[in-house]
Amino acid sequence: MKTAKISRRVFSLALFVAILLSPVLSSADHLVDVKDIRYWSYPDYTRIVVDLSDSAEFSRHRLVKPDRVFLDIAGSRMDPDMQRKISIGNRMLTSVRTGQFNRKTVRIVLDLGKIRDYRVFTLDDPARVVIDIYGHTVRSAKKIIVIDPGHGGHDPGAIGPDHLYEKNVVLDIGLKLKRILSANPHFKVYMTRDEDVFIPLEERTAIANSKHADLFVSIHANASSSRSARGIETYFLNWTDNEEAMKVAARENRISLKHMIKMNSERDALGMMLRDLRRENKRDESLLLANYIQNSLVGELRRNYRGVVDLNTKWAPFYVLIGARMPSVLVEVSFISNPHEEKLLSRKAYRGDLAQSIADGIEKYMSKAAPETVAGIGQSGDSSN
Repeated sequence: MKTAKISRRVFSLALFVAILLSPVLSSADHLVDVKDIRYWSYPDYTRIVVDLSDSAEFSRHRLVKPDRVFLDIAGSRMDPDMQRKISIGNRMLTSVRTGQFNRKTVRIVLDLGKIRDYRVFTLDDPARVVIDIYGHTVRSAKKIIVIDPGHGGHDPGAIGPDHLYEKNVVLDIGLKLKRILSANPHFKVYMTRDEDVFIPLEERTAIANSKHADLFVSIHANASSSRSARGIETYFLNWTDNEEAMKVAARENRISLKHMIKMNSERDALGMMLRDLRRENKRDESLLLANYIQNSLVGELRRNYRGVVDLNTKWAPFYVLIGARMPSVLVEVSFISNPHEEKLLSRKAYRGDLAQSIADGIEKYMSKAAPETVAGIGQSGDSSN
């Protein structure tokens, strides 16, 4: 009997200790790891990406004398292998410093030079914080266009029934588009990639910003679980309630549809960036550019090909368009998952016609000749404006 009482006391004591310690253990287990800092630096623009193990809340502050911005990432800890100081050394940003401010907060400090503006926003899956630093720029006399062939390298994009790779199709279209546009003496054309290499989504936008582009056009081939899905659609950046548009954005963002819907329902993470787009008129300009390209693609292709389906101009939160400081669109040229359209995409002539049609849409937009109405664009079930 005495032994039983002692056993119960030992058990009770053990249970009490376990309960007492469980919040501490739980809290420690749920700390977000600040894993790495990546950056792309140019004379008057720098993009910094802070890689996290999971989503986290943060606060940001700006101080003067000396001028600096710091971010406190709540519920986080530094990876022990992280570099504590990164020297940038341009006229906008001298260095980035990282430290464990307290047990549950990592502080990231940006030592500033002469800047015009800065923006901070988050992306998910994988979680990361993106910081854009803008300097003072001198505009080119020529109109600058950046072409972005999607995917590349270890990321093949969508793969057709006959094993046609999206990354190869869109690279060829992009190179053809560059050749066509470069013939115009008023244009200067750059590409985010001109060979089969992988470039992160954040870097693609950074390239466009660093070139002070007047336009940014990302080229992709669409895909669907339904082999019968076909058509052409052109997107610009905005929130959407349209399920099909969210599926396309989730695939191009390389995140799950569940994450896409969650991000879209919360909206806070990218709200500031979208407000900036509206305020600076880039959203309306992007919509107009998307309309010109979509109308050009459908109109010109229908003269040479049967059954071209117009899926209209649409909008969705594509990562590759977030943070772009110029009118920007993402073109889904055809469905590589559709056997008929995959066959078309495998032909040089069709890819050439796609490039020519996109170029014609861009030139119409640039000239602003006979502007078309933007009313009535299609995206049923969407409440965004």
